[in-house]
Amino acid sequence: MIHFNVPPYLGKEIEYIKQAVENKKICGDGEFTKKCNRWLEEHTGTSKALLTTSCTHATEMAALLSDIKEGDEVIMPSYTFVSTADAFVLRGARVVFVDIRPDTMNIDENLIEDAITEKTKAIVPVHYAGIACEMDKIIEIADRHRLIVIEDAAQGVMSTYHGKPLGTIGDYGCYSFHETKNYSMGEGGALLIKDESKIEDAEILREKGTNRSKFFRGQIDKYTWVNYGSSYLPSDMNAAYLYAQLENAELINNKRLSIWNQYYEGLKELEDSGKIELPAVPDGCVHNAHMFYIKARHLEERTKLIAHLKENGIQAVFHYIPLHTAPAGIKFGRFHGEDVYTTRESERLMRLPLYYGLKKEETEVIIDNVKGFYQ
Repeated sequence: MIHFNVPPYLGKEIEYIKQAVENKKICGDGEFTKKCNRWLEEHTGTSKALLTTSCTHATEMAALLSDIKEGDEVIMPSYTFVSTADAFVLRGARVVFVDIRPDTMNIDENLIEDAITEKTKAIVPVHYAGIACEMDKIIEIADRHRLIVIEDAAQGVMSTYHGKPLGTIGDYGCYSFHETKNYSMGEGGALLIKDESKIEDAEILREKGTNRSKFFRGQIDKYTWVNYGSSYLPSDMNAAYLYAQLENAELINNKRLSIWNQYYEGLKELEDSGKIELPAVPDGCVHNAHMFYIKARHLEERTKLIAHLKENGIQAVFHYIPLHTAPAGIKFGRFHGEDVYTTRESERLMRLPLYYGLKKEETEVIIDNVKGFYQ
């Protein structure tokens, strides 16, 4: 069986977890949490990176720091994971979905402005498959309408847009280190903050509403409850597992890109003959090979293709069901404009196995089986 995903493991993870235990500080903000924060800051240039328990919690923090409240509206694509919307729905906001571009599966930047009302507070672009949204246009719209931009860069670690790391272009960026991501700590994420004046508020929010971070830095002699907050700190043991991979981020990234390129070259003839569509990477975007997908001609064909691969020992999966069609999406949001591509493209898309440990010969088997289906 060729699995769809196998979490990365390079060898030092257990050693680092053992070190975290021996340090006698396995809760949040230990040695490895700080190392991960520092690595993210150095490699992205963001003002501050804070490791969190999940990308969901990073997005919740961004919503709180942006003062999203009941009655506000937040614009995002419907083709995304539920956490993108949940973070704002929890604050009482209404989600406004707009259609996607069929080439990248990202929000259509040309449809955003028409969805803005006097209630709009933020735009949430989702960088699907680690391929950037058209951020120049999105930032220009946000600046003109005085809106906050919160990047859902869950899949975007190591990707860039015109040289800028994803997650650093908007006001806030949210990363995921879930076991399905390029770099994993099991469950985990990170919040990237552009505005230095927001850092202290973020630390307080992340530390249950206390100024405990300042206490540990020796800036105050005791800490106390100063604002609302929650516990968004991951265990230092989880951070230790992640740090072993961040140390080897380029190695992992290059291996994934080689697999992505092998898929692309091996399946290009099917695209050229009009049988499938392959991912598009716009000019100025450098991706991280988070996933490789193909698009069948329609839902029925995709269903048969997934079944064919399963029969041959290969796990392939479809992805998101558009949020605006879900019961909660209907309850908490609305779709602005026409759903031209969101549903249609989501029903065609199928993801192939892609992970650090996938062997070249296994990738070749997958390519041969996809070709065999269409022959």
